[in-house]
Amino acid sequence: MTVDRPVRIAVQLQPQHATYERIRDVAAELEDAGVDILFNWDHFFPLYGDPDGLHFESWTMLAALAEQTSRVEIGALVNCNSYRNAHLQADMARTIDHISAKGGTGRFIFGTGSGWFERDYDEYGYPFGTAGSRIDALGEALPAIEDRWSRLNPAPTRRIPVLIGGGGERKTLRLVAKHADIWHSFSDLPTLERKLGILAQHGEAVGRDVSGIEISTEVGKRTIADATALHEHGVTLFTLGAGGPDYAIPGLDEWLSWRDGLNS
Repeated sequence: MTVDRPVRIAVQLQPQHATYERIRDVAAELEDAGVDILFNWDHFFPLYGDPDGLHFESWTMLAALAEQTSRVEIGALVNCNSYRNAHLQADMARTIDHISAKGGTGRFIFGTGSGWFERDYDEYGYPFGTAGSRIDALGEALPAIEDRWSRLNPAPTRRIPVLIGGGGERKTLRLVAKHADIWHSFSDLPTLERKLGILAQHGEAVGRDVSGIEISTEVGKRTIADATALHEHGVTLFTLGAGGPDYAIPGLDEWLSWRDGLNS
């Protein structure tokens, strides 16, 4: 597959096991280092380590990062659709888009998914439902979000990119074909090849050429050789995970050099 968009490197700053001051400092360091995107995640409790350790909320942190930074794009990998009304999500996204613009074009990416972490639901009082009901709810929310963006005053500074995370072949990939600018998954190469074929079928069904969708994956446990093979099959957005308290990212310089070599 020929890929004509630039390779980008993102870091997911997991908002756990660290003070906010530390997260803020690491975000500045990563922007200075040349990372393209800073993600966090939308949970209420740590996913790794002490389950009751330090943890911060996603959207308020993204607004702060939008004000703090000037170059990197920002977003959640991914927002949980279940936790907020669709129209509120649209308004929050538009607001962060403007905060991040600073007189220019916004830098917010609306990364979203259907939700899965049951403790979040139970402790914060959201109905957990089923995997099917949650993805159906996401399917109902996305058109409402897009419609609200078209009616907000002021309007977003740009067409806010929509990233959809997940690999469900019947429902999720159909939503990707209809709504996404970026598709994120954790697929290995054979899985990616199969799912890209299914995504193309969904694109035909909904009347969209899906070749314009950016393909994204997580590479925290993968090598640059693995990433090179994925890039040859269409992946251009690669995300490294970083957790508190130290946020060490082994090999970040090598990943950035690899990106620069491909983009030169």
